[in-house]
Amino acid sequence: MDNLGWVAVASIIASGLCIGIGGIGPALGEGRALAQALAAIAQQPDETNTITRTLFVGLAMVESTAIYALVVSMILIFANPFWAYFLEKAAAGG
Repeated sequence: MDNLGWVAVASIIASGLCIGIGGIGPALGEGRALAQALAAIAQQPDETNTITRTLFVGLAMVESTAIYALVVSMILIFANPFWAYFLEKAAAGG
């Protein structure tokens, strides 16, 4: 396999690891936040609106971490800066 093939393989593996590992943390965080919010609502039902609003803002902040991991994965696959370098080297013949 040539260098361009190795860059492709490394990019795909790194992208998979990035989205895999980058999705675990937010998923655990969202689950814990939801569990704590439900416990808080069970203890204080009168504050449901405030707890729910705060929960949604917090979930949006946690979810942004997973979105960043997705963006990095897409960059690794579709806009990898190493592609241009290796394609240039391949076109130059060396």
